[in-house]
Amino acid sequence: MNGLSLFANVGIAETYLYKEGIDIVVANELLEERAAFYQHLYPECHMICGDITKDEIFNEIITEAKQKNVEFILATPPCQGMSIAGYMLPEDPRNYLITYAVEAIKKLGPKYVLLENVFMQLQTYIKYEGKSILIPDLIDEALGTDYYIEKKVVDTKFYGVPQQRKRAIMLLSRKDNGIHWEFPAEDKHIITLEDAIGDLPSLDPLIKEKEYRYIFPDYEKKRLKGLEVSKWHFPREHVWRNVEVMMHTPTGKSARQNPVYFPKKKDGTMVGGAPRTYMRMEWDKAAPTITSYNHTISSFQNVHPGRLIKETGLYSDPRVLTIFEMMRVMSLPDDWDIPEWAPHPLIRQVIGEGVPPEAVRRFVSALNIGRQSK
Repeated sequence: MNGLSLFANVGIAETYLYKEGIDIVVANELLEERAAFYQHLYPECHMICGDITKDEIFNEIITEAKQKNVEFILATPPCQGMSIAGYMLPEDPRNYLITYAVEAIKKLGPKYVLLENVFMQLQTYIKYEGKSILIPDLIDEALGTDYYIEKKVVDTKFYGVPQQRKRAIMLLSRKDNGIHWEFPAEDKHIITLEDAIGDLPSLDPLIKEKEYRYIFPDYEKKRLKGLEVSKWHFPREHVWRNVEVMMHTPTGKSARQNPVYFPKKKDGTMVGGAPRTYMRMEWDKAAPTITSYNHTISSFQNVHPGRLIKETGLYSDPRVLTIFEMMRVMSLPDDWDIPEWAPHPLIRQVIGEGVPPEAVRRFVSALNIGRQSK
């Protein structure tokens, strides 16, 4: 079955769709760098790079999708206007991008549609055809005549992903197909961070200030050992003041709880911020949500869980996750083919904004599309 990916990012969500009988043949992404990344991963797909709100781009998407007999749509519009990690602005223009997905569905009439966004989408009002309406009600009103519509706030940790990530998912199936697409059962077993990255070698951080690098005499030896696993398993650079407080912070705790080594201002008082900042992850749980701020120790529970070093009483790995560790936490394959030209900040950002692909595969597997086509 041929598919269309809207707001495609670099194609993380569709990583495993080929296993379920879906071939994404047309995709649209606004940003050129991401579109090039997508094209590297999916060279056979027709990537249309441009603004879907512009008539010429929207019409090109529709024309190409019709020519290629698209029967499946995956749409993951940007969520910053609704996200609790963002500014939650009700009139953010990005909140309205869902309407372009709706119009594409109307024009193409695909058999199946998967819509994904932050869970706050279900509580977000936008103006549509002259009235204020909740986004899920808009979907019902615009498409409910022709489609069965299932809506659910899911946590991806229940769908084979070692990450707690709550998302609003809508599954649309055209009524004349005779198939009502429903959510698969949740897993009882949760994949923990220990399961996902516990086998990877420990890494010391690269300290920005060279005068403190002597603190980690085994830095280079550990770095090389990490690179034996993957060229993406290498530590990020951090400033010493953040590294120091995290060396004294136990697994699952925030440096804000430390009596002495806590994040300080110049006057010695604690820096401002939420309780879950400067915080280590926990080995025995799924990872917390990976955000686009995954590069910094000071953001929400971004720090490697670490392990107690008995000789010193300090904790290992005072750093954020490596790109390779995030790949595993996002359920991406170990050999995910990142283009060599991609800058590291871009890689981290697209992973933080991606949709865990194993969860998407689980949802689509419920359709048994491969079986339908036989």
